[in-house]
Amino acid sequence: MPEPARRTSLTSKAEQTRATIADAAMRLFRRDGFDRTTMRAVAKEAGVSVGNAYYYFSSKEHLIQAFYDGIQVEHAERADAVLERETSLEARLRGVLEAWLDVAAPNHEFAAQFFKNAADPASPLSPFSEESTPAREASIELYRRVVDGSEAKMTPALRAELPELLWLLQMGFVLFWVHDASPGQTRTRTLVAQATPLVDRLVRLGRLPVVRGVIDDLMGVVRTIRSTA
Repeated sequence: MPEPARRTSLTSKAEQTRATIADAAMRLFRRDGFDRTTMRAVAKEAGVSVGNAYYYFSSKEHLIQAFYDGIQVEHAERADAVLERETSLEARLRGVLEAWLDVAAPNHEFAAQFFKNAADPASPLSPFSEESTPAREASIELYRRVVDGSEAKMTPALRAELPELLWLLQMGFVLFWVHDASPGQTRTRTLVAQATPLVDRLVRLGRLPVVRGVIDDLMGVVRTIRSTA
């Protein structure tokens, strides 16, 4: 019987060590910048050996992946209240996007340092990379909740593809946010407030016969792009 307890203890200790290393890395990234921070410096800041740091994170990029994952978990938790309260697609989408802005706000000052690496399609920090798959899929699943829990009526084809399209919309807002120098990134928040009613309107128009064919063609393009990626 002692063995399961011991295994649980080891797992808990490993998770704590991993979190300690990730937290130390974020402190250094904020203070010294991503490019100037080394894994050796991260290990020293965390109080672990360099080998131990590499055991949990094989590179600085994987440390950022842990940051992405943490942001995604916090975003989903922050969005829960909106998704439980609102039923309109516009309110649900706006609330989820604003929740992301709230969660990401403390990291705005150094976000541009990450973006120049994430913008490289070959970088593991790219939101489209294989390494980013867990965070990307979790975010798309959050937008699936936005769609499925809304009262909006839409074609089956649009309902199936809309969560990923909304995630892509978020990526556009992220890019705007990274370059937004306004106090508290108010320009990004204004953009979200103005764009979400348009999305809601387009979704509703998609039920009209004159528009439905265009929507179906667009979904076909999306599927083609996905299959060739």
